[in-house]
Amino acid sequence: MTHTNPSSPALSEHVYTGHVVYIFGFDVAWELKRESLQTILGQPVAQFKIDLSRRAPRQDFFHSAKMVRMPALERLGPDGPVRVEIDVKLLPVGALSITARVPFRVARLEDLVAFHDLRFSTGETILQEVYRIAEDICRDIRGALIKPVERLSDEEAYTVFCLDTLPQNTGASWSTELWLQQNRRVVAALLTQETDPNELSLQEAEESTQRYLSYYDDDLVVVDWDAALLIDEPGKFAETLYLMELANVQLAELEAYDRMLDEVLMRAYRDLSTRKMFWKGGTIQRALREIRVDFARMSDELQNITKFFGDWHTARVYQAIAGRFHLADWQHTVESKLKTLDELYDILQAEKNNRVMLILEILIVLLFVADIIMLLKNGR
Repeated sequence: MTHTNPSSPALSEHVYTGHVVYIFGFDVAWELKRESLQTILGQPVAQFKIDLSRRAPRQDFFHSAKMVRMPALERLGPDGPVRVEIDVKLLPVGALSITARVPFRVARLEDLVAFHDLRFSTGETILQEVYRIAEDICRDIRGALIKPVERLSDEEAYTVFCLDTLPQNTGASWSTELWLQQNRRVVAALLTQETDPNELSLQEAEESTQRYLSYYDDDLVVVDWDAALLIDEPGKFAETLYLMELANVQLAELEAYDRMLDEVLMRAYRDLSTRKMFWKGGTIQRALREIRVDFARMSDELQNITKFFGDWHTARVYQAIAGRFHLADWQHTVESKLKTLDELYDILQAEKNNRVMLILEILIVLLFVADIIMLLKNGR
């Protein structure tokens, strides 16, 4: 990163420049047949690639997604015209990730708080714009969706502030970590959407900014549960942003799995409690078997979209994001409900065996009675 000297205009004006990247994750189907997609909404589909700028394994450890770049949107924001760049990524786990990039130039970090819920002159928010695009995409690619959702559920959103300039003087000991220590409360206020940093307690400021990572002296990643701050050279944000996208998609999918498992379990409990369970047990058992296999496979595929080999910086960034999103807790919840499905399946299997044994016992008794009747008749 190139830093300005004290006499440069950027420093004297105390200007922060960069982009706000809005990340939205949607669960759209069980699976996605990516091979059949050539265009989406008239735009060509390409393979997403990342030019890694740091030490990394030789193997491709990022999940390879299909990508579409939509035409930029020209809108009027609160401070004048803005150009919104939209990128769409498709993942085979049945997920859609949409990023909206909006440039900014502000005098204070506090001024970026308004970008959390960016609203245009039309009265619509950035979320409403993206949601409409997501609905259009789902209609356009419906033929490539396996078991598509009836309607889009609530999105999983994450906001990332990407700074490519810092109004700080350079020196022998200057680093982004030092800058963070000096501006911790301000950064925390930005991430927590507080307009006045002085209102934040020291404890909250430290908690919101405690998960930060730096590879070089001039880059920084600060991760909170709802937003993040990135500092790096222009053009070098893609790697970390994609990590955040994948983690956001995992969260959206895990939440969708959790909702579906709740519905499946409620239906299973209801069916098991009915008097007709004796006759419907086989049907319920087959349905549970199919569901638990599908969920186990999809859960495994979801985990496989982020695999790392070795202790690299990107792996540490992902671990920080996953910790903020509580992905392990969500995964544990889903696995616990899958285990409950297994237990219900075992109960039904035991019931099935009991039914078979009961029928056999009844047949044996009937044969015994028939044999006695035959003996009595022959005795006469």
